[in-house]
Amino acid sequence: MDKIIGIGNALVDVLAVLKDEVLLQKMNLPKGSMQLIDDDKLMEIKKVFALIDTSVASGGSAGNAMMALGQLRAEPGFIGKIGTDQYGAFFQQACVGNSVTAELLTSNDPSGIASIFITPDCERTFATCLGAAATLTATDITPALFEGYSYLFVEGYLVQNHAMITKAIETAKAMQLQVCLDLSSYNVIENDLAFFKELIDNHVDIVFANELEATALTGLPPREAVDEIAKNCSIAIVKLGAEGSINRKGTEKIEVGTEQVSPLIDTTGAGDYYAAGFLYGLTNHFSLRKCALIGGILAAQVIQVAGTTLPPSTWSIIRERIDFLLD
Repeated sequence: MDKIIGIGNALVDVLAVLKDEVLLQKMNLPKGSMQLIDDDKLMEIKKVFALIDTSVASGGSAGNAMMALGQLRAEPGFIGKIGTDQYGAFFQQACVGNSVTAELLTSNDPSGIASIFITPDCERTFATCLGAAATLTATDITPALFEGYSYLFVEGYLVQNHAMITKAIETAKAMQLQVCLDLSSYNVIENDLAFFKELIDNHVDIVFANELEATALTGLPPREAVDEIAKNCSIAIVKLGAEGSINRKGTEKIEVGTEQVSPLIDTTGAGDYYAAGFLYGLTNHFSLRKCALIGGILAAQVIQVAGTTLPPSTWSIIRERIDFLLD
């Protein structure tokens, strides 16, 4: 099996399930978006969260994907930066518990926190204070980090640091790794469109996008966007939510449906888990269809819980379903 290392914002998720969208409106948080916030906004949110029920889980797009790959026994790694505080310790312990090799640097800044608001339609809105996660720099990136790996998984949320993300990708390519990029959020793409296009045109082998992200990147509907994206990379994946995914590799283009699940609790991490399942198949040299099916299996499970932590019994079921799929 080939191995994957992810690089991303090392975050701890604090999740709140809302009864309506009023709080989002009061805080000027566009529903379904990811907004970077400062310390003052974080303090405002903490005051609100102190009055309602919340839960805590490890987070970050690449972190979620690598944790899921760890549960699939794929021996992944993760590169990120944390603070020397309780949230940093929580994230580090999550890596250990999920069998992820953690290449975690430390900062004097507080660890990053993603405040996640889950509305009744199960959509999630992120207000992220990056903290220590944002202090990962180009000078932290060395070839040694990529030794023993065949793929680098990069989350689009890192785009706030062009120099660092470019150094990571160029170093990985020099080490003969294939680069996978998850576009992460439509508003992130819209705000830095030229940079994302440059990365995909010149450096990226595999692109993951959802419908909104694919359209933000190309200006086209999802089923046309996947063709446009595939012109500049080896594999393009556009996730269609409840409708499944469209996947293109060269001239091969397939659309794979997804199972309908109940209850649908929270879509947090669905795209990250899909990417983990797809990449698990890819590193095992499975067909494009099987990669997509495994991605769908993982995504369907994570949306049935709040946050991204699945119990051991669920992971046992997932592994059994993958084994059955491959028989």
